[in-house]
Order: sequence, then structure tokens, then C-alpha cells
Amino acid sequence: MNGTYILMLILGAFLGFAGAQILRERFARQKLHDTEEKARMIIDTANQKADSLIKEAQLEAKDRLFKMKSDFDSETANTKNELKALEKRLISKEENIDKKREQVEVQTSENAKLERELQVRAAEISALEKKYQEIINEQKNQLEVISGLTSDAAKELLMQSMENEARHDSAKTIKRIIAEAKEEADKEAKKIIATAIQRYAGDFVAERTVSVVQLPDDEMKGRIIGREGRNIRALEAATGIDLIIDDTPEAVILSGFNPVRREVARLSLLRLIEDGRIHPARIEDVVKKVEQDVEQTIKEAGNQAAFDLGVHGISNELLKYLGRLKFRTSYAQNVLQHSIEVGFLCGAMAAELGLNVKLAKRMGLLHDIGKAIDHEVDGSHAELGARIAKKYGESPKVVYSIAAHHEDLPPETVYDVLVQAADSLSGARPGARKELLENYIKRLEDLEGIANSLKGVANAYAIQAGRELRVIVDGGKVSDDDAILMSKDIVKKIEETLTFPGQIRVTVIRETRAVEYANK
Repeated sequence: MNGTYILMLILGAFLGFAGAQILRERFARQKLHDTEEKARMIIDTANQKADSLIKEAQLEAKDRLFKMKSDFDSETANTKNELKALEKRLISKEENIDKKREQVEVQTSENAKLERELQVRAAEISALEKKYQEIINEQKNQLEVISGLTSDAAKELLMQSMENEARHDSAKTIKRIIAEAKEEADKEAKKIIATAIQRYAGDFVAERTVSVVQLPDDEMKGRIIGREGRNIRALEAATGIDLIIDDTPEAVILSGFNPVRREVARLSLLRLIEDGRIHPARIEDVVKKVEQDVEQTIKEAGNQAAFDLGVHGISNELLKYLGRLKFRTSYAQNVLQHSIEVGFLCGAMAAELGLNVKLAKRMGLLHDIGKAIDHEVDGSHAELGARIAKKYGESPKVVYSIAAHHEDLPPETVYDVLVQAADSLSGARPGARKELLENYIKRLEDLEGIANSLKGVANAYAIQAGRELRVIVDGGKVSDDDAILMSKDIVKKIEETLTFPGQIRVTVIRETRAVEYANK
């Protein structure tokens, strides 16, 4: 019983396993069939897409081929047209060349004919010249016999006569030209001044508007420039002065027309270099401190100048302008020191003449006050100085002496003449403007030597520190016309042989004196 039951269980299990296996195989065959069906569908779809792409590609290739053929036909047609046009131009050029060749041949034939004619004409002219020369020689011999003079003697006599006549005519012409020139003097003077300014400007700018700061080493240039140039921009913005950092070793150039600002920039840069801390914030602090120090220096310089001369009652603002002259130079002469010298000279001359010494010193001290602002405001420094002096309460006499110290206005009082004279004495004395005494004396001697080398000169004097040469001539040997020519000759010799700044005025003086004595 138990064995039968177990056998039935085993048989049942086997039948179940066989049935499951049969079902699994059936499901597998069904899945394989479905997969094959899907594969056939995918292959059919792919074949359809491939056929479609092939057809599209064939159509596109046909279109492109048609377009290329059309473009080729068009280019071929254009090329044919261009070749035809080029062929026409070549044919036209060949025809022009043929015509020009014919013209050249004709011209060559004519030139050959003219050359033969010229040769014949030259032979005739040569024969005529020979004939005329024989006639001239014969007439010359007859003239020598008649006049009793040789040919060379007659030439010399004729040349002397012609030279005297030419000199007389040229002197008259010079007089007429001078008279005409005086009518246009103002216009010509302006042109000359403009030309002088143009020629002098380059040297003036290079010499008078820059300061040089020496550096301990070239590495300092990089620190002054700073990262991306921020330090140099900060310094230029704070001072208003341009910094030029070029290939000059261990040096920085400060460029600007304002001498006070240039001095502020110079002192600020020196302090920054000495301190070693160079950055925008530090630059602004240092520049502010230096500006205060320079402002104090300006006040002290103005007050000291007034104190040295014993001039009192000058406005504080006017003293500031006066102090600014400490940083201004004219022909390498310090303007403040020049003003003090002029004040002393005016006072000394006023004392000799019994005039008001303090007033004369005041005029001399303030005469160049306009130079403190002439680089900022339009106008001459004399005009600007008079305007400033009037603004800050100076008397009309002082104002007028300032305006007239360069003869822009005619002098009205003795004080005006004293200021002009003292200004010339201070500026023209040897050594005042960087000129060696030996060179100064040598130039005066050369000037007088040039004048004395001419015939008819009695005496020659170089005055005004070599700015003027006065020549006194013998009235019996030199006429008025000769005096004009002599002044021209002296000027020409001076320009050819001497080197001098500015201009030299040459005055030739001729007079006739009749002296008699009455006796009893």
C-alpha cells in the first residue's frame, strides 16, 4: 500500500514535470515565432527607408548635377564674352601702336632734317662771331689810341664810376625802402615777433618747463609707476604735473608750465622716494603736506623780500604772488632775486636824485609781479602785473610804473624811468643771466673791432651790455647815404662773425660841427 502510494506520487511528479516542460517548450516556440515576426517587420521597414533614401539621394544628385551644368555654362559664356572684349582691346591697342610708330618715324625724319639745318646755322653763327670779334678788336684798338688809356685802365675807371653811382642809388633806394617799411612797422613787427616766438618756443619749453628728479636706482622707476600705472596716475592727478619716465638712467622728468606745481611735484616725489612707501593714499597725503609747506615757503619768501627792502603795507595776497616768483626763472635768472635787485637799484638812484626812496623800492620790487601768473592768464606780464597791483590796493603811480617798465606805455614820471633803468641793469649785468665775464668782455671788444675796421669810423662804443653798438663817423669822409650803407655792412659782419643771443642794435651817428671863437 505504501509502495503503491509512493509510486503514484513519483508517477504524478514525473507527469507534472513533463507537462511543465511541454508548456515551456510551447511558450518558447510562441515567443520565437513572435520575435521572428518582429524581425521581419523591422527588416521590411528598414528596406523601405533605404529605398526612400536612395531615391532622394538620386534626385538630389540629379539636381546638383543640373545646377553645376548650368553654372558651368554660365561661366563659360561669361569667359567667352570677356575673351572677345579683351581681343577687341588688343586689336585696338595694336592699331594705336601702329599709328604711333608711324608718327615717331615722321618725327624722327623731321628731327634729322632740323639737326642738319641747325648744324648749317651753327657754322654761319661761328663765322659771324669770328667776324664781329675782329671788328670789336679793331674798334678797341682805335679807342685806346683816341683816349690814351689802356683797356684795363678804362675798365677800372668805368667800374669805379659805376660802383659810386650804384652805391649812391642803393642808398637812395634803402632810404625809400625804410620810409615805406615804417608805414608797415606795426604789421611787420608782429610778424617778426611771431616768428621769434615760434623759433624760440622749442628751446624755451625744453629748458624752462621741466624739472629732473634723481633716483637712487632704476628699480625705483617701477615703484613710482606702480601696478598698472596707478601710482604715477595718482601723482599726476594730485599735482597737475606730467611725469616722464623714459630711458634716462636713474632720473624722472617733471613737465609743466606752472613752476609752483612743478616744485610741489618735485618735493613730493623726493619725500616718497626717501620714505619708500609709494601708493595712491600715501601720495595724496604727501602732496597735501608738501603743498602746505610750499605755500608757507611762498609766504615767507614774499615777506622776506619786502622786509629786506624795507617796503611795508603790501597786501598779503600780493606778497603771495611775489613769493611765487621764487620758483620762476627768466633767462636762468631767478625772478624774485631779480625783483629785489631792481628794488635796491631803484632806491639807490632815487636817493641820489632826492626822490621818495620807499616808493621807488616798492615799484622796483613789484615790477615783475605779473610773471607769477603769466603762464596761466593771457596778456603780457607788465599788463597782468598792473592789473594785480591795482586789484590789491597799490597806488596809481605804482600800477603805472609796472605797466610801463617795458615801454609798453610811455613813462610819465621819473620813477617810471628809474624802474626801466634798474630792470635793464639787473638783467644785463655780466653774470646775471649765466654768461661768463670773459665771454661778455670778448663780445664787446669784437663788436667795437668790427666797427673800427671800416673806413671813416671815428669811434665805436658797445653799450647796453652788448645789446647796442653806437658808431660815430667822420662827417667829412662819410655822407648820409654812406652812413646807411655802413650800418648795413656792420650788421652783416656781426651776423657772420659773432654768436649772440637776441638782437644787437647798430646806430651810426654822423654830424657836421662848425666851431669858431670870438676874441676881443
